[in-house]
Amino acid sequence: MATFSYACLNLFSAAKLDTMHAKLLKSTFLFIPLLSSLILGGCQVVNVKQQALNITISNERDSILTRDKLSEASLNVLSMTGREAKGCANDPAACLQFIQKMPQIPEEQLFSTASELYLAKAKQLESSKDCKNIPKLEKNPSKKHLHQQQLHVSCITEEGEMLDKSIRYSYAYLFRSNREPQQRIFDNRQVQVRDFYNQAIAKLGSAYPAQAVDVQKHLPQSVKMGESNYRLDFSDYPELASQPIESYMSSYNLNFSGLRSINRRDGFGSEFVVILPKKHIDEENQYILDPLHYQFKDGVNPNIRSPRYLSSTITIEPEKNTSLQDLLNNSPMVIKIHDPYRSDRINIENNSYPLAANYSAPYGLWLAQNNLGKSAYLSLIDKDQNLAMPHLYMLEPFNPNKKVIVLIHGLASSPEAWIRLTNDIMGDPVLREHYQVWQVFYSTNMPIMESRFQIYALLKQSFALVDPKSPAYSDSVLIGHSMGGIIARLLVSHADLSSQAFKTLKSPSLLKKHRNDPIVLERLRIQPITNFDRAIFLSSPNKGTAFADRWFTKMARRIIRVPSVFVSAIGTTLQGDLNKSTLKQLDQNIIQNGPSDLSYKSAFIAITKNVNPPKGFIFHSIIGNDTKSNDPAKITDGVVPYSSAHLDGAASEKIIHGGHSIQETPEAVLELRRILRLHLIQHGLYQAPQINQ
Repeated sequence: MATFSYACLNLFSAAKLDTMHAKLLKSTFLFIPLLSSLILGGCQVVNVKQQALNITISNERDSILTRDKLSEASLNVLSMTGREAKGCANDPAACLQFIQKMPQIPEEQLFSTASELYLAKAKQLESSKDCKNIPKLEKNPSKKHLHQQQLHVSCITEEGEMLDKSIRYSYAYLFRSNREPQQRIFDNRQVQVRDFYNQAIAKLGSAYPAQAVDVQKHLPQSVKMGESNYRLDFSDYPELASQPIESYMSSYNLNFSGLRSINRRDGFGSEFVVILPKKHIDEENQYILDPLHYQFKDGVNPNIRSPRYLSSTITIEPEKNTSLQDLLNNSPMVIKIHDPYRSDRINIENNSYPLAANYSAPYGLWLAQNNLGKSAYLSLIDKDQNLAMPHLYMLEPFNPNKKVIVLIHGLASSPEAWIRLTNDIMGDPVLREHYQVWQVFYSTNMPIMESRFQIYALLKQSFALVDPKSPAYSDSVLIGHSMGGIIARLLVSHADLSSQAFKTLKSPSLLKKHRNDPIVLERLRIQPITNFDRAIFLSSPNKGTAFADRWFTKMARRIIRVPSVFVSAIGTTLQGDLNKSTLKQLDQNIIQNGPSDLSYKSAFIAITKNVNPPKGFIFHSIIGNDTKSNDPAKITDGVVPYSSAHLDGAASEKIIHGGHSIQETPEAVLELRRILRLHLIQHGLYQAPQINQ
């Protein structure tokens, strides 16, 4: 008995002696094992054992955002104060009013716990029946319907109030507590509270969709959140200040299948995508044979598309000189909208912090909501007239200080062909800082010479909008895959093909009358676009391919037709010189579709195969090899043989194991990134880091 602890002795003293005496004989056999256990274990109440690592990490890092339970840090605070988690989550204000009276609870613990409790209540309201069920608008609503509307509005309002409080307490923890954020850099709790802050902002945006955009679809100057006023500040993104908005979407929880990775930058702020309205185009579905001289509405080719999907980051902060007490109550707050392409840091409370950003979300939404791959296939069989003219898409707001990369896809393809490269450029800080991407989307059933001319006009008009003194005007990089590689090669070359073209045509007499027509000559007397000083060709069938003459591709070529709007435009331009018979002959014999032009037997290949970039122009070749041979005579990517893809004079030639879609392979993307960095180095825009040996 000498080994008993004081606690064990208390067990016996707490029992009444007469009760023990009365029951002693009756419980002897039960008491002896208990006594032995107490003696041997010393009344031990704590045991130790190993637990799974995932449980340890989960206990440290999980919170109300990852489970239907508060974080361990918040539960510990409630445990110290004798409050129950369920009751506090149902009524956080009352719970916190009690906790605030306890001086033993440090300020940081109070702020972080309050932030999570209010967010937990907001999540509870969000999933409730009153908040989820949005009553339909009715002309003559019944009393029941009006009651449902009132319940919904009341629920949404309360949810907004909870999110408002969560943001205030999160901000207080991060920037107004006793320790600076830098002093908590290794604290799990700081990461949790930052997530509470970001998620509260994201949910606040979805909880108040009607208030964020007015009837003119302009963001208002201020909005009301419960009893709090929120002022919008566009000083870090002035382009959006008076810009019509179609919608905005938090990218905090977005996930995209088809994107290998989501490129983002860690930092402070909640990530959003702003979606601008789609512009109506008067010239849509109209084929313009002479785009270089056509008078477009407002003087700008409408097929030069500025981005509709914009990356933005939102922070919510108190007005300057707001006291801590006012911050935690209903003082005015400021919603700041930031352009993460323009700024990588922000100033808060007189300190600089990294600005969070999601660069992949706008790109992913653009691809997902426009289904460009489907449009590419439909246009190939002349079933989609929306792509009659080529389009140029800017993937970020134009920046005059960044060099331009232009990407041109291949046959039956679309900008989706460049997903991996484009996403990697966005994820590479060096490339993202110095380059902006323009993607060309065109109908690949068009004759290649016509596509080259139309894309030439489109790019000339695009660069004409750029200040010649700005870095974006010169030293651009042109990249083309397959058919796009041929077009890219002809866009940086100089040649007069008119004489040879008329000799090669099967029925030269048909167009003899118009051989000197400027519209014809502009297509045959090719000029380089001088804004480019480097080009990269991937799997490009420069001398054609026998693949285009196999039985199954010949069958496909019969289905693929030259766009009817193009043929009709030619007939209209020639003003009655072509009757139905000769127009059919023009379609079938002289003007071939894009796939037919790729045949090594085609007239197009005959007159263009020896047209190369001028001496001194820098270009690179990336070639696929799906064979096991290193013999140039046997190397092929399954569609294009090495002999056709190879060009003399290339600054570099990289042969990569893979099929025709070589641009999608990691090796090709790494090679492209190497070339793009080399381009920056050679223009003095970037210095490669020195590796110590």
